[in-house]
Order: sequence, then C-alpha cells, then structure tokens
Amino acid sequence: MTGPDSLTNSGPADPVAALGRVHLVGVGGVGMSAIATLLAARGASVSGSDAHDGPALAALRAAGVDVRVGHDAAAVAGADTVVVSSAVRETNPELAAARAQGRRVLHRSQALAALMAGRTSIAVAGAHGKTTTSAMIAVGLLHAGADPSFAIGGVVRDDTGPLGGARDGSGPFVAEADESDGSFLAYTPQVAVVTNVEPDHLDHYGTAEAFEQAFVDFAGRITDPVRLLVWCADDPGAARLNAALSRARRVDGAVPGPWTIAYGAGQAGTWDRPPSGADITVGPVEPDDDGWSVRLTDLAGRFGWPPLPDGHDGSADSATVRVRLPAPGDHNALNAAAAWAVLCALGTEPQAAAAALSRFRGTGRRFEDRGTAAGVRVVDDYAHHPTEVAALLRAARAVAGTGRVLVLFQPHLFSRTKQFATEFGQALDLADTVVVTAVYAAREDPDPLVSGQMLVDAVPTADKADYVADRAQAAHTIAAAARPGDLVLTVGAGDVTELGPVILADLARR
Repeated sequence: MTGPDSLTNSGPADPVAALGRVHLVGVGGVGMSAIATLLAARGASVSGSDAHDGPALAALRAAGVDVRVGHDAAAVAGADTVVVSSAVRETNPELAAARAQGRRVLHRSQALAALMAGRTSIAVAGAHGKTTTSAMIAVGLLHAGADPSFAIGGVVRDDTGPLGGARDGSGPFVAEADESDGSFLAYTPQVAVVTNVEPDHLDHYGTAEAFEQAFVDFAGRITDPVRLLVWCADDPGAARLNAALSRARRVDGAVPGPWTIAYGAGQAGTWDRPPSGADITVGPVEPDDDGWSVRLTDLAGRFGWPPLPDGHDGSADSATVRVRLPAPGDHNALNAAAAWAVLCALGTEPQAAAAALSRFRGTGRRFEDRGTAAGVRVVDDYAHHPTEVAALLRAARAVAGTGRVLVLFQPHLFSRTKQFATEFGQALDLADTVVVTAVYAAREDPDPLVSGQMLVDAVPTADKADYVADRAQAAHTIAAAARPGDLVLTVGAGDVTELGPVILADLARR
C-alpha cells in the first residue's frame, strides 16, 4: 500500500484529485460508505462493490457512486486507486487483481486521510465512545455555523432528523479514528480526542502494552496549528497516555507535545469531587423536562473564564453550562464534555457550544429505539466490549424504571469473547434476563473452543442467562420472556441489529 503520508503531507495540493478513479471493495460497510460518499461529493469518479445489497448501497447510488453486488476481478478495470478495509482478505478477487495489475491500493484510513488533508481535522479515538463523541462534535460544529465535514461509523441525528454518516462541508473535518487495526496512525489531526485507553483488539496488538503504545504514537501525530489533545481524566489508560507525553516533553523539550485539556467526573462521579488534574468537571446526569442533561464546568479557565476558587461548585458561575443528552448514562455525559471542550477550543463561545451540542439526538445503533409492542420497548445498541455493555445496562436501568431489563447479546469476535469472558459475565449480570447467541466471527476464522456458552457460564447469578446459538430462535426466546413495562435490548456489533423487528413481531402477535 502507498504510505499514509504520501498523499497528504508531501503530496500534491489536492490529494483527492491525485487518487484518480477510485474503487472501494466492501463499499457497503459504514466506514467505507462514508468515504465513498465524501469522494463522490468532492468530484471523484467512484465505484464500489459489496457482497450484499441493502439500504447503504441504494444511498450510495443516489450519491453518484457506481455500485455493484458481488466481487469480480473485472470491477477494478480502469481504477487508479483501490480502497480496502482490514476486513477484505488478500484472496478477494478484486484485491488480488489490483495487486496483480500494479494498481494503487490504499487502506480506508489512508483514503480518509486524503479527504482530511488541508482541513482543521479532529480525530476521535478510544476503545469506547468514539462514535458518539465524534457525532456530538459534528452536530455541535454544524449548529455553531462551522459547516463541518465528517466521516462517522453510524447515522448521526440532530433535532432535524438523520444526517447520515458522512457530510462534505467547507469547515473542520471530524473523523472517527479506528484503533482496532492500528489504522488511526494514518491520520495527522490538529485536534485529537482520546475517550479511554482500555485494552481491546489484542488479536491485533498482542499485549496491552502494545495497545497503549499505539495511542502514544497516535498522540505524537497531532499537528499544528492547533495541536490539541483532549483526554478523559477518569480513565487510567488515558492518564498513562498523558503521563507518557509529559515524560517525552521533559526528555526532549525541542519536540513540544500537544497542549491538553482533561475532563472527568471524579472517583465518586459527583460535582464536588473532581478528578485530579481535570480542567473540565462533569456533573451527574439529571432528568429534566426534555430528557436528561449534565452540567459542565471549566475549572481551569481554559476558555476565557476565570478559574473557580477551591470548594466552589460552579452552580451560580458563568463557567458552568448545561448540555442536553440524548440518553442517560455517565458515559454520555463524559462524551458531551469532550465534545464541548473541542468546540470551545476551536473558538465557539462556551454557552453557544452547549446550545449547539444540545441539538444532538444520538447515532444509529447507540441506544436506538426500534419500537414498542405489547407494552415492551425494544432498543438496539452496538456495545461489544464489557465496559460498554456495563455502561449500557446501567443507563438502561434508568430508562426502564420499575420495568425489567432483558438483553439479547451477540458476542463479537472469538478472540474478544475468550479474552473477556469473565468481564462479559459480570457486565451481563446487571440485566434481569439474558439470552446469549452464537459468536459473530466478523474478520476471524471460527474457533471451535469458543462459544457464547462461555459468557453464560460467567454470569455470577445462577439461571439468569441462557445460551441459544441460533439467532432467530434467540430472538423468539427473549420475546417470550418479556412482559409489559420491560425494556428489551439487542446488543452487539454484528447482525444482532436485525433481530429487533423479529422481537417486535413476536410481541405484536401476542
């Protein structure tokens, strides 16, 4: 593949034009479809292929992308650049043909880097929360009048409706930076957000130390003129990242690191106990007439406000703002704090930034309401790591009220299921009833020694969880267990998202 910097830092004035005619393999994926949409909007000739047809391909055709279903070596004929994701194997006939014909092959992160070149770019990374945080920043910039571009792995929504996963504007560029395969090291953002550095994707990195080093390397790619890192002081991994950057600055003062803004809720998650070193404190999530909201305070006076005196809770001070949240949960409050910090750092007045962020209404597959039948609400969520699942279920408990929380969980990746089986069991124990289905393999080959039964066995409360390998039967099982007032969640990064309608249909027939 062409190096990540060759088309951006030292390449031509218009890196997108340099790509020529572009063909994307697996164009229906959320990340690839966003890139195809943006390339077409920039005037490139774009084609793509995917194994299956669906709504994503219809939207791409409407955007001017020449899309075909199925993979054929002939599809790359005439292409100057072929773009692939890590999910595309070398045996794919289109990739194999591109290699054999000597065509330029780029990873999707490299194509995205070309789109970001020449813009004020914001890259959001972290094991959890990057989609929501990216979307919050994009919506905030949009309603602050900044005309952003964005490429985000989910459908972004504001109070006007769905905005899609990609937008081409003349202002800053917001990108969700995927750490799963190290591809976020293709970017040279002016602003980077690190929501957390909790080890994941060890099938790629091998060790937790290598995973954390990748984030240090990512932070080292932050560039002028803004050169800002926004990080979560509540997360131990992010704190170690900040400490590593501080050590590097002391060792080699000739290579200045980024300036930093830290945000956090503190050990107790309370307003009067901010985390050590946080510039922005995050108050508790509170219900209000419009759903939920959170108070944010600029303790350090980073945005032109005077710092607050010790012991002052900020309740009557102009350094405090309130941001509406699309769903409850401390994780959503932290994401809002990161987004607010970015908007303010880029010049939006703090109260205006809070107002703009309050127009955010969530993203696809992040606590996405799928409907209600027989008094049972069904919600879909992308959570696929134990920390994400635990955060989701705590938020769901606040929504369910006196009702029960029922979970249909599809494990994602054999390696992750094996690595975190105990942690998954503890997280799922936060629900009232759990059905676990077969592992979604994604990019991995099946492992006959790993199954969803491992997670059922790891749930501490006896008889709370059942293993139903067939996903359709699993949907019928969870629907049969639901009763009026319950909240049912379909959870995972695979095709479990297709089961919401099955559950609703069962409930409706009841």
